[in-house]
Amino acid sequence: MTKSFPGVLANEKVNLTVQQGEVHALLGENGAGKSTLVKMIYGILRADSGEIRWQGNVVDIHSPAFARSLGIAMVFQHFSLFDSLTVFENIVLGMDVRDTSNLRDEIGEISTRYGLPLDPDRHVYTLSVGERQRIEIIRCLLQHPKLLVMDEPTSVLTPQEVEKLFETLQRLSSEGMSILYISHKLDEIKALCQRATILRGGKVVDCVDIESETASSLATKMMGEELAASSPKQPNTHGELRLEVNDLNLDAEDEFGIPLRHIQLQAKAGEILGIAGVAGNGQDELLSAISGESVSGDNASVVINGLESGKLGPNQRRMLGLASIPEERLGHGAVPGMTLESNGFLTAFRRLGLLSHGFIQSRASRDFAKTVIDRFDVKANGEQATASSLSGGNLQKFIVGREISQNPELLVVSQPTWGVDAGAAQTIHEALRDLATNGTAVVVISQDTDELMKISDRLGAICGGVVSPFYPTSSLGIEQVGLLMAGASIDASVSGDAHVV
Repeated sequence: MTKSFPGVLANEKVNLTVQQGEVHALLGENGAGKSTLVKMIYGILRADSGEIRWQGNVVDIHSPAFARSLGIAMVFQHFSLFDSLTVFENIVLGMDVRDTSNLRDEIGEISTRYGLPLDPDRHVYTLSVGERQRIEIIRCLLQHPKLLVMDEPTSVLTPQEVEKLFETLQRLSSEGMSILYISHKLDEIKALCQRATILRGGKVVDCVDIESETASSLATKMMGEELAASSPKQPNTHGELRLEVNDLNLDAEDEFGIPLRHIQLQAKAGEILGIAGVAGNGQDELLSAISGESVSGDNASVVINGLESGKLGPNQRRMLGLASIPEERLGHGAVPGMTLESNGFLTAFRRLGLLSHGFIQSRASRDFAKTVIDRFDVKANGEQATASSLSGGNLQKFIVGREISQNPELLVVSQPTWGVDAGAAQTIHEALRDLATNGTAVVVISQDTDELMKISDRLGAICGGVVSPFYPTSSLGIEQVGLLMAGASIDASVSGDAHVV
């Protein structure tokens, strides 16, 4: 299969074979061509050359509807959902069904069985990213496909949800369903898959038996070089308070939102403060409350660099030294149809002086975007590429790099490494550590407990819009973090053990 776009050869003579009942991994760095390949398999894109054989016969998969008629289903990395419609309506649109009389019961049965709870009558715009991912998974499972293509399906699921999903996929595989699985989480690949096709620069570089590989050897094949060892976390000297949240109470903006109640937290210069949580427990609302997208009635509820900011909007808070990175990339973190240069300008123009007397400083804006692209190895067709033209992982790298490169005094980031490969995740983690070392207070909201345990100095969790106390990360184990995520109280003793109280 060969497919090119203006200035980019995304796939070059790619060969891929998936056996019946096999869980087959498709691996590669961000921008290696994985998503392009599976979009051709699903009929979203047409190949420039090459052919697809389905159950031994050459087929022209000219549309997703035709792919579904063959028995091919796909869970997307970027969700194909209509925000203004309900969960039920989105599932109906994606299934080509005429009789929907029993569909609500089927949705309830599937969501309960697989541990992916959803209310069919909720509007999509009220859901967190994790909950939107559940719609995609359930919609596919309802179709009983012969081939299930999954593009980063676990990137916003909790460890418990991942474990339940894997049980389901292994059962489906044993019943004869084929699964083509894209993930940057190599431990997942080792646990789930039998074989892997590895892409680099749009070409197949190897097809391997997973059992004979290690996570490290897979990463080396993906990147073409051995992944450098990450530098050990160094204890930072914590300085003055950069952020104080004082008894913050914020009502939900709609009936399905999560109200924030009595939020107390502090972040000091030089530290990384981690906040764990299961999707849909108020993470988005908390980031909005800190960033200024949601404004409290109490000016003292949010204090940035010693200045009461609860009633200030996002631009005013940015001028106080704040930068923020939301969970949702396209549409929130970046404007899809705008260039990387323009998307860089949107959040940096005040801090970096990219606007002078009402005129955009075009050269400075281009240079800033280029600096981000180069520093974070964003694979894009230059700074004039649109945000929507980037792969999910490369767009994430650009958004994270855009905010970090402004050298904020306070950075609040949600899901910093969602969908990025191992090398990019390491680059982002080291950039966050460097920021903290240089005096920035970094607040990381993440569902990836391993990530939080690795990079944070203090750690707590949010559950039902309530934030737990924070503990030194070194005093906690994964089990204790899981208790905090479930809303339980723990006591971190001096010895480093944590107990339920």
